[in-house]
Amino acid sequence: MLNIFTLANGRLFQEEIESLEELSRFQPIWVDLESPTLEEKRWIKQYFGLSIPEDAMDEDIEESARFYEEDNGELHIRSDFLIADEDEPRTVRCAFILNQHNAELKSQGVLFSIHDEDVPVFRLLRMRARRAPGLIEDAKDVLLKLFDADAEYSADTLEGIYDQLEKVSKQVLAGDVTDTRAGEVLGAIARQEDLNGRIRRNVMDTRRAVSFMMRSKMLNAEQFEEARQILRDIDSLDSHTAFLFDKINFLMDATVGFININQNKIIKIFSVASVALLPPTLIASLYGMNFQYMPELSQKWGYPYALTLMVASAVVPMWYFRRRGWLK
Repeated sequence: MLNIFTLANGRLFQEEIESLEELSRFQPIWVDLESPTLEEKRWIKQYFGLSIPEDAMDEDIEESARFYEEDNGELHIRSDFLIADEDEPRTVRCAFILNQHNAELKSQGVLFSIHDEDVPVFRLLRMRARRAPGLIEDAKDVLLKLFDADAEYSADTLEGIYDQLEKVSKQVLAGDVTDTRAGEVLGAIARQEDLNGRIRRNVMDTRRAVSFMMRSKMLNAEQFEEARQILRDIDSLDSHTAFLFDKINFLMDATVGFININQNKIIKIFSVASVALLPPTLIASLYGMNFQYMPELSQKWGYPYALTLMVASAVVPMWYFRRRGWLK
């Protein structure tokens, strides 16, 4: 899908392009390619003179090779954006290309973004840019606002994680955690831990991209200050993710502790049963010995006497354990 965005009266307007002729009617500042076809790439090549690299969205690119500037003035940035899907949280690799200096090409001053699926941060920026006039002035603003929206999206997701952990915390600290509930709690904690880790990796990637923009000296004074504010926001997100990791570890330890308590209760029952049945077993083994002279063997009351003695020897330890509170 090929979408272009033009700037009019300080607002960002979106146009979906279905042919090369339609593309020539607009003067965009942002061209967004979502899962582009070979034909759409050919349109970009013919009209803007821009060749999209084959490895634009390759996940195997080394971290150090994701931010660079070509000799022709094209700035290349590859950054990951978070999709906080409840069932399958993930990050999407997005490639950005910005021609700053080569005035011979129509791509000058146009931001190109290439990605495989729709990204919530892109939708958020489009909505804001339509409603807030003056939010965006050029292509560099678009790129900077995307990273700003990405940091805000990560912050919103962190708040969602905190809310979920609060629900889990109430279940754990309420006590009487059964093994079934403990399994559900551990699953919920693991999902939030995974999402929190993805957010931490995502903001680290955003920090590197923004830092690269600042080092490349492509930003004016106002944009540079905005980039510094984004970095400050990311630093606060880092501390919050660390706090959530501590909370997750606490809840994990507490849940495992309840599981151990439940297991200890079961082991205690078996231990008490073993101790209570030890005296009857001893009595039965004594009367099972094949000695010739055992007084009780020749008595009529010998058998009921042995049974009574075994029952009493089992009941007395159980009564003692219950009195001491060991059976609770």
